[in-house]
Amino acid sequence: MLITTACSGNEESNTKSGGEKITLKMMHLWSDGNNSAQNKMVKEIIREFEEANPNITITTEVLENEQYKSKLRVLAASNDLPDVGFTWAAGFMDPYVKGNKFASLDDLLQGELNGKFVAGTTEAYSFDGKTYALPVELNIVPVYYNKEIFTKYNLQPPQTLNELKAIIRTLNDNGVTPVTLGGKDGWPASFWYMYLADRIGGPDLMDKAVADQDFTDPSLLEAARQVQELVNLNTFIKGYNGLSNDEAKEQFMNGNSAMYAVGTWELPNYTTATDVSQEFKAKIGYFKFPTVAGGKGNVDDWVGGPGTGLFVSKNSEHTQAAKSFVSFFVQKWGEHSVVDAGVIPATKVDTAAIKLPQMFIDLLDELNKANKVTLYLDTQMKPGASSIHINQVQALFGKAVTPEEFIKKQDEALKAGK
Repeated sequence: MLITTACSGNEESNTKSGGEKITLKMMHLWSDGNNSAQNKMVKEIIREFEEANPNITITTEVLENEQYKSKLRVLAASNDLPDVGFTWAAGFMDPYVKGNKFASLDDLLQGELNGKFVAGTTEAYSFDGKTYALPVELNIVPVYYNKEIFTKYNLQPPQTLNELKAIIRTLNDNGVTPVTLGGKDGWPASFWYMYLADRIGGPDLMDKAVADQDFTDPSLLEAARQVQELVNLNTFIKGYNGLSNDEAKEQFMNGNSAMYAVGTWELPNYTTATDVSQEFKAKIGYFKFPTVAGGKGNVDDWVGGPGTGLFVSKNSEHTQAAKSFVSFFVQKWGEHSVVDAGVIPATKVDTAAIKLPQMFIDLLDELNKANKVTLYLDTQMKPGASSIHINQVQALFGKAVTPEEFIKKQDEALKAGK
């Protein structure tokens, strides 16, 4: 793709014509070890872009999830954000948009990217009618399970919470860890809380709670009680609140736990990743989070939403070149992600035209027929309330607070409006 837009500053309008050489800095969060499929894809897209635009060099810095978030805050405070980077949607972006740190990308959406995105994906990155980042991923959170372990103990994927609890008891009786969980990071535990809240209170419960800054609905309290009931059943891996998500994931990959609730960004490890054995991939299935007796939610309600999105720094000296790279990146990601990496992109996919592993097709179909996808609570909420949510979910799972205290602190944080 050739950059021919009128560029700001002293950039050449056509980078192939031998003008000034430009270096764009990019930060992302897919390390070679934990997300090798995504990591390779980023490198390949950069290679293609540099080939098409020989005057532009892209340098990258790769950080793990929590380090990335911390560094982004520090760089924003010192007005030193990379030219291009990744952000989460909604509440996470709020301070960056309010602080005028991200450039508007509406010109791209109205131009060459018009109609390319799955409906509803770009809205989460919009504030006051302007879009400040473009999503590359779209994720939902299934419960993956080890079919070999389930078969060994004559277990079937659960349809109801009571069936799930029966499975947990059986696995514990046989010395098998039921569920792996990286409670130290908070957000993996939040998935469990969110699903219980949805299945008990229905698909609009959490969106309404965040929008109204009111976390006092009785269903939210009942979900917190159910979390602690699962904790009391020894559902989660020993020491879960001290484990990061990467450490918890390792236990599932090693066959040491029967279940793992995590986003579809993990799909490559169960379908296409070349560094994972076919034998392991064949063992992994998924099920939808089960229903709760008398609850208002159903199995086609998902926790999920757009994953990370690309931003361009407002202070970049090469805004137009950075925007052209972002446009190129999201389009190429859409082309490569499904076939090369088994990642669900935020751009539209024609599944009929591509040969894909069955579980990938099944999950794409789930996404197409989803009744509701509720955006992660820690992403929906503003940073202050989000931080409290992460801390309080950890405390709830660690039984350091009662369900009532959990609700009270979360409600106070939402009402504070920070």
